[in-house]
Amino acid sequence: MSKSTLPPRNEVPIEETWNLESIFASTAEWEDAYEAVKAKLPTLKEFEGTLAQGPKTLLACFEVMEETLRMAMKVVMYGMLAMSVDVADQEAAGRGGQGRGLIAQANTAAAFVEPELMAIGFETLYEWLDEEPELAIYKHYFENLERQKAHVRSTEVEEVLALAGDPLGMIFATYGSLTNADLQFEPAQGTDGAKMDVGQSSIGSLLTHADREIRRTAWENYSDGYLAFKNTLTGVQTGGFKLDVFNARARNYGSSLEASLFPNNIPTEVFHNLIEVFKDNLPTWHRYWRIRRKALGYDKLHVYDIKAPLTDNQPNISYAQAVDWICEGMAPLGEDYVNVLRAGCLENRWVDHARNKGKRQGAFSAGSYDTQPFILMSYSDDVFSLSTLAHELGHSMHTYLTAKNQPYVYGDYSLFVAEVASNFNQAMVRNYLFSTQKDPAFQMALIEETMSNFHRYFFIMPTLARYELEMHQRVEQGAPISAQSMIDLTANLFKEGYGDEVEFDHDRIGITWAQFGHMYMNFYVYQYATGISGAHALVDRVMAEGNPAVEDYLGFLSAGSSVYPLEALKSAGVDLTNPEPVEKAFASLAEVVDRLEELVG
Repeated sequence: MSKSTLPPRNEVPIEETWNLESIFASTAEWEDAYEAVKAKLPTLKEFEGTLAQGPKTLLACFEVMEETLRMAMKVVMYGMLAMSVDVADQEAAGRGGQGRGLIAQANTAAAFVEPELMAIGFETLYEWLDEEPELAIYKHYFENLERQKAHVRSTEVEEVLALAGDPLGMIFATYGSLTNADLQFEPAQGTDGAKMDVGQSSIGSLLTHADREIRRTAWENYSDGYLAFKNTLTGVQTGGFKLDVFNARARNYGSSLEASLFPNNIPTEVFHNLIEVFKDNLPTWHRYWRIRRKALGYDKLHVYDIKAPLTDNQPNISYAQAVDWICEGMAPLGEDYVNVLRAGCLENRWVDHARNKGKRQGAFSAGSYDTQPFILMSYSDDVFSLSTLAHELGHSMHTYLTAKNQPYVYGDYSLFVAEVASNFNQAMVRNYLFSTQKDPAFQMALIEETMSNFHRYFFIMPTLARYELEMHQRVEQGAPISAQSMIDLTANLFKEGYGDEVEFDHDRIGITWAQFGHMYMNFYVYQYATGISGAHALVDRVMAEGNPAVEDYLGFLSAGSSVYPLEALKSAGVDLTNPEPVEKAFASLAEVVDRLEELVG
């Protein structure tokens, strides 16, 4: 396939796509499931007002609610995944919208449950655990609900909040439609005059291109595409922030930050500690920019040079080779782990790695309790794509092991621990490649990938977290918001990080906030930085201690939400309630910068 153009979705080889048929064999089967869930909702509502009758009634309600929500999530997953690979597919978009509406209806039907549990009283609920053995698995659920009782509203309010989920969810859906379908970018142009398509599935590879003119025009045209819609994007993004504030106030939280962290029992100090350590270590980034500029031989370093190759001999890594190396890097976790991972990549088609027009930006791993994991990415035959695949497989194996080992009530996990699992895989595979691929050009490519990873998770994401905090506070205070104020805030924060070492293009850098769908996931981005910190600490323990550490780590991956995130991490050997792991991760970053300086002289 030519890398200068992106093919339509219908021309992509099936082996490069994921296996949606594993959820439903056809859209007709999906429609049947959709109707079955709708038919089930009245049965669930029949339990409203009855839960105080006793433990057997409560258990029956839980069973019906679980059956309904599990099927609803399969319906949602099918629609969401189909529209992600081709956002111009209107039929898929329609099913995605139907799915969002269905889960909102299901949540509305179940909205009475937690208020009624509150009314029954936790002393009685704990007694029922002894009276009805099948309720015993709900002990942690009850304890967590008791902890959050100040933030659970009446049945009527909970129903309204659930009903609001569908229309308010259109904020993120609108952002996705705008940036993935409607936004158009001028093509990049090389020094030889050749043009290359700029799209969400190609921008990553263009920014690592050896031709500086390709990088410059790709970055500028990509940024300009967003700037052309800056006012619309500001309206959508402001709606996202206001949604977070609405949810926080509706549930009696003091702030959006507290509303994000409290449900997972994470103190706000974890967020603030990260930001302070990040600011203290900005000089490491300033030093890196300086070394990179000298290594490239440039008088001035621009943002589009941050991922420029430092060697002309970039390794070409096929998808199959990437899977082999990832499996070899993860071998310390045991044959069972590796066999599942390999089969997922090569036989069960977990991964949609094609590059095609209309494919949404970025990469993700998704899945529900009753489906296989699904990974979306655009694979580009380079070390960066290998790393992205390793990252997403960390999420997927976390999903797989949680569903395998936990009942449905604990069959998910928080974003806080999710980014530990993904970064753990990246670090393990990176260490393996450093120790086995001794060619100097490959070593340089690995350093570039390492720094690119740190750049995203230890520079971009903490900077966006600072922006996110400030913007939420402005909304909470009723301060005026405009496209230029959002661009100015983002630009000023990045200016601190770039210092005097990077040429500054104010508006193009300032529009960075619009390029991340993570901004619609209330305080998500800081968790990349805590995640990479926890991951590096756990990799060090696994490599130093062997099997005991491996067993603890696999236990962490299998815990789901049966324990609080910080407790799960402590059981695996890392404590993120203090800044030490973050400080150690920055020390690791500084060591990589030292290594680069030695290589480039």
